[in-house]
Amino acid sequence: MPLKVAFQMDPVEAIDINADSSFRLALEAQARGHSLFYYTPDKVAYDEGRILAHGQDMEVRREVGNHVTLGEMREVDLAEFDVIWLRQDPPFDMSYITTTHLLDRLAPGTLVVNDPTWVRNWPEKLMVLDFPDLTPPTMVARDLDMLKAFKARHGDVILKPLYGNGGAGVFRLTPEDRNLNSLHELFSGINREPLIMQKFLPAVSKGDKRVILVDGEAVGAINRVPAEGETRSNMHVGGRPEPVALTQRDKEICAAIGSRLRDNGQIFVGIDVIGDYLTEINVTSPTGLQELERFDGTNASALIWEAIERRRA
Repeated sequence: MPLKVAFQMDPVEAIDINADSSFRLALEAQARGHSLFYYTPDKVAYDEGRILAHGQDMEVRREVGNHVTLGEMREVDLAEFDVIWLRQDPPFDMSYITTTHLLDRLAPGTLVVNDPTWVRNWPEKLMVLDFPDLTPPTMVARDLDMLKAFKARHGDVILKPLYGNGGAGVFRLTPEDRNLNSLHELFSGINREPLIMQKFLPAVSKGDKRVILVDGEAVGAINRVPAEGETRSNMHVGGRPEPVALTQRDKEICAAIGSRLRDNGQIFVGIDVIGDYLTEINVTSPTGLQELERFDGTNASALIWEAIERRRA
């Protein structure tokens, strides 16, 4: 049965249609006969008991420079939609968190993907704390002396913002590095949030694997290899995607976390694995669908929509 689908996402006109996972999800929905509506996060509002949005009907096509047709701007009641995609990129700030509270109010009549309650409770770098046996040594702290003690204990570490994304603000601090004080001052001047520090994993030179899970099941992976002279492997900062197979360790990690993701409405998830360690569980706006499809033919978008359609049925 055709579904009424809304995408809450960043400006659709600016996306890279050969890499953007939201575009691939919209294209697959359209091919399955579902209607599409689009709005940006700043256009959603609570109004006397209703959750409203100002947006546009949307049609998409794989045509560079002409990938989207938008209708006239209009106001809609989001409770009238069958499915809403929560797909804006972080930063995971109070603006982002507020949209999850508003979308929460649409349950149970409207299915929001991923479930906003657990997106709010499980931002990328925090859910992994529930699985210390799967992750590298990790500290979340604001206090400089605590961060110094962790660095002294492990020597070579990665320091990054707790709620960042896309590799922004990620620093490697080797045992000889003397920049922790300065970086702490820099981050402290930006916000009041803690930082996350992890033991550096040399295996990152061989790649940072993105494993895609659909309704708690691993469906494939891509490898993201850092550019020459770069620690970060994120594709936003020059990481090179390449095909890779799931290892036994990858499958063990997915088996350990899969049921919690599925039971809490996290239908499309991308986890990051370096060597044998889980480093992030991406639930806010995971990527990798198009790269996986190009590399091994796995249409994860179709698998995601099948999971959604089962839930709606």
